[in-house]
Amino acid sequence: MTMKHIFTRRTLLGTGAAAAAMTLATPGLVRANTFPDRNFSVYIPTAEGGGADRNFRAFSGVWKTRLGVDFEPSFYPGASGRVGYEIYMGKAEPDCYNLLFGNIGPEVLNWAIQAPTFDINDYIYFGQVDKDPCCLFVGAESPLKTMDDIIAASKTRKLNVGTSRMAHPASIGLLALGDKLGVEFNLIPLQGGKGTVAGAVTGEVDFSVLTSGSVIAAGDSVKTLLVFGNNIAGEALDNAPSVNDAYDMDLPEMLSTRAFGIHKKAVDDFPDRFEMLTRTFKDTHEDPALMEAYIASKGQPEYLVYAGIEECEAEKQAMLDLGAQYKALLSGA
Repeated sequence: MTMKHIFTRRTLLGTGAAAAAMTLATPGLVRANTFPDRNFSVYIPTAEGGGADRNFRAFSGVWKTRLGVDFEPSFYPGASGRVGYEIYMGKAEPDCYNLLFGNIGPEVLNWAIQAPTFDINDYIYFGQVDKDPCCLFVGAESPLKTMDDIIAASKTRKLNVGTSRMAHPASIGLLALGDKLGVEFNLIPLQGGKGTVAGAVTGEVDFSVLTSGSVIAAGDSVKTLLVFGNNIAGEALDNAPSVNDAYDMDLPEMLSTRAFGIHKKAVDDFPDRFEMLTRTFKDTHEDPALMEAYIASKGQPEYLVYAGIEECEAEKQAMLDLGAQYKALLSGA
């Protein structure tokens, strides 16, 4: 055997040993260089084809160009979103390849009404895609054309009102309004945005309350009469007034926020992977291609607003506080 062969063999052995030592000493470094090497699985606790689905596809379609892999969604609309969270927290591996895409408003309100089987601090939301206020609307062919019509009718009978789910910011807005006016409404959960819009359009319910982004996407088939927050969309929501201005109330804004979430354990165990997720998420929000995709999916431009971990966690806590404040109304509904 020549010296060249001996040297080469020794060099390779030494290099291999050094590489192995580096892998053992700094596993995060190796992971950072290879992540992601497969597609992400995304758990969505609402029905396919709704507002969350549209927003997810618009955002992930741009985000994937930065990561080089795709996002594969699974939909779990049962029990007002509880099924999706329970499956995600109970079965999904906390490795940063399994993500949650939810709606901070109504889904966190669920935990205020009835605690989940897991610790609510065991997951976090790390990236807001968009945020919009909730609103009250009627079908275009409804005999109830104005809020005065609704109030007059509600004094003769208990009106049926569609809502995406009982524990929802829009539900709180309506029940608080009824409490202020001294009238009662019969809230009927219609399983997601599509069903809630359809309920008002077909006359299955007298009117509906929902996140305004889905209402705007419904176009001329509906008419917005009231916004449970600031109407930053203007004509897109028929220039409807805010509930506070119209009825001298001081109700906090009832907001719906679509955001990506993740296991807290994944954040703690794989900080390098999580850093890549948060960095590329923010970069995607700054990409002009995202606004194009968002508008193409019938999103309202004013609602496409970035927020990171701190802002999302602050809203999560605000929803828990709001749920505790209005728990009696929601339980009574």
